[in-house]
Amino acid sequence: MDIVYQASATAEGGREGKVRTSDGVLDIRVGMPLPELGGTQEPLTNPEQLFAAGYVVCFESVFMAAARRKRMAVEGR
Repeated sequence: MDIVYQASATAEGGREGKVRTSDGVLDIRVGMPLPELGGTQEPLTNPEQLFAAGYVVCFESVFMAAARRKRMAVEGR
């Protein structure tokens, strides 16, 4: 299989640092999710949210592709 797209990102500072994609489109500070877990009151994206966002985008894409192949209408879009 040929590679049709490749992406990369770098992180600095771990869970309380920043993450940036190689193209610079995503360039954000990250932090712990809750003060009870060591986070601050400042609203920062956390790694779990980034993972969840990536997962749900891929899942929805597969779902929509399957619906198109079956010529099914999908409501709520």
